[in-house]
Amino acid sequence: MMKLAIASLLVGSAAAFAPAPVAKTSSAMNAFTAADLPGALAPMGFFDPLGFAEKADEKTLKRYREAEVTHGRVAMLAVIGFLVGEAVEGSSFLFDAQISGPAITHFTQVPDGWDALIVTFIGAAEAQRAQIGWVDPADASYDQPGLLRDEYYPGDIGFDPLGLRPEDPEELNLMITKELQNGRLAMLAAAGFLAQEAVDGKGILEHFSL
Repeated sequence: MMKLAIASLLVGSAAAFAPAPVAKTSSAMNAFTAADLPGALAPMGFFDPLGFAEKADEKTLKRYREAEVTHGRVAMLAVIGFLVGEAVEGSSFLFDAQISGPAITHFTQVPDGWDALIVTFIGAAEAQRAQIGWVDPADASYDQPGLLRDEYYPGDIGFDPLGLRPEDPEELNLMITKELQNGRLAMLAAAGFLAQEAVDGKGILEHFSL
């Protein structure tokens, strides 16, 4: 049930971006240069074949990292949404278990009214995220759209209900790297799921006879 899957994806995504006090950043997180960025692992190292980071100033580099970590988080939820949505289709208590087929078709099967509710919920959560990390457009130059606050570290919206964030800067960088790597893999996986289902009209689990 893709709409169920997407609904759970969006709810989880919105929860990840829910408003919370921004934690004070460590000295390691205040510096933001390509040489210091978490996320580089052997054997690729700092993978930037087109030289985007080399051409970017600090503010632009922060926007790039904000986009990467946010898309990675959404993609991780999307992958779960694909698999869970297809696994429970026909057996969920939602929508009389009528939603079925490949996950990419589930959203269009959700009854009218849910779309507006989901969009409203996401919009409200994203507005709060912007208030935490973004400079008010009225205070930013016209040639610097999406300018992030100087004290804001990309992705650090203060959401840590389980208290998992390490205090040690090295451990924190390691955790950030793990999140980035999982997010990068999830972005590729989600794109592959979308393409595969669009090509043959079969669900992902169906390809594995699950």
